[in-house]
Amino acid sequence: MVEWGHLIKVGVALFAIVNAIGTVPIFITATEGWSDSERKRTIRLIALTVFLVLTVALFIGDKILTFFSISIPSFQIGGGILLLLMAIGMMHGHSRQHEAEPTVSRDAVAIVPFSIPLLAGPGAISSVIITAEQSGTFWGHVLLVIPVFVVALLVYIILNLSMPIARKLGAVGIIIVTRLMGLILAAMAIEFMAHGIGSLFPGLRG
Repeated sequence: MVEWGHLIKVGVALFAIVNAIGTVPIFITATEGWSDSERKRTIRLIALTVFLVLTVALFIGDKILTFFSISIPSFQIGGGILLLLMAIGMMHGHSRQHEAEPTVSRDAVAIVPFSIPLLAGPGAISSVIITAEQSGTFWGHVLLVIPVFVVALLVYIILNLSMPIARKLGAVGIIIVTRLMGLILAAMAIEFMAHGIGSLFPGLRG
């Protein structure tokens, strides 16, 4: 039976980590002077790359951990710390604009820095690997493709609406949304670390 509540929770958390709305002003700045067709092509490539990167992490991320002899609890703690640092940065309004410096190829810009690391960065990849490991089964992994696809679709929609969103929210609105997502992300990070610590030190659970 499909646990839609769990999938929705995963999707909301992943959307908070990806923070497509917080990337809107960076996208607008980096694509200034581009034609509509160039901007739309870049948006399609960004959304596709985000989907592919997170899907690959979903299915073989645990194998990568095994190759490097890293336990899931250790990765949960490490991933939780990483997410918490990201959340603190979001809540303090640290800009990620320095990561969007122009490159020679506009397709390259879509992949680096927009897809990686601005959207499908270490935090999102860590979250997907840990969530996939918790699902336990192959079909559980397959079902997790749904929230990954939805998040990639939302990235596509939000970036397509980047100009109207920027005008509607304004600088203050984007800051508020980013900080609210940072708060959600911080709570998720604490939960990751708590699970990891509980697995490494079972005596602390009681």
